[in-house]
Formats: sequence, structure tokens, C-alpha cells
Amino acid sequence: MSDSMPRPGGVTVVAVFAWISGLLDVIGGTLLLFQTSVAATVEQFGGESQLIASALLEILVGVVVIVVAIGLLRGNDASRIVITIFEIVSIVGSVFLAIAYPAGAIAEYFSIAVAAIVLLLLWTRSASAYFRN
Repeated sequence: MSDSMPRPGGVTVVAVFAWISGLLDVIGGTLLLFQTSVAATVEQFGGESQLIASALLEILVGVVVIVVAIGLLRGNDASRIVITIFEIVSIVGSVFLAIAYPAGAIAEYFSIAVAAIVLLLLWTRSASAYFRN
């Protein structure tokens, strides 16, 4: 925890972007769950169970990112590592979902962009100094 250094504005921005990224993952996964009755979508995923598993994984990633974002505001370095890992997983999952389900790709592109911004801001010099203290 960082008590000796004020939180850089970039860290606050990162926490907000992490929340947005997590929310987009939750929304994207939830919308995908509603596609189980669309035969073409189910076929694109190789079956209903694969579609449901992909949707639930995306929702889980989103929820964890939202919860851990609070730790970023407190200067918790473990939160920074967890967010970094989950944002990378989010990007990979969003790329997969954009390819597998092109009709929902626009939400995935936004999710990728937000996750990339989070990663860039999370590892600036001032953010690193904040988390080291």
C-alpha cells in the first residue's frame, strides 16, 4: 500500500478504465448467453456448451477485473499484477469472440481498446513508483 506518495492521476484513470473494461466483458458475455437459441451462433462456437463456457469465462473475467480495480486505488501491487493478467486474458478472449461471433464484434473491439489503455497506463513510471511505495 502506498501511504507516502499521492496516487497519480493515471492510476485513478486506470481504475476507471479497468471498471469499464470489466463491465464491457460482463455485458459482452451476458449478451452472448442470450445467443444460445440462435442456431448459427451455437454452430460458430462448436456447440451450446462451448458458447456458454465462453460467455461465462468472459463474465468471470469482467467481475474479477471490477473487484480488483478497487485495490488499484489503494496502491496494492498485487492488484496491479492481477489486473494486468486479466486485461491480457480479456484481450485474448475478446479477439476470439470477435472472430467467432462477428455480429457482436463491435463490443469486443471496444473491450480490446479499453484493456490496452489500462495496460499502458498501469505501467507508466509514476504508476510504478506509486505501487512500489
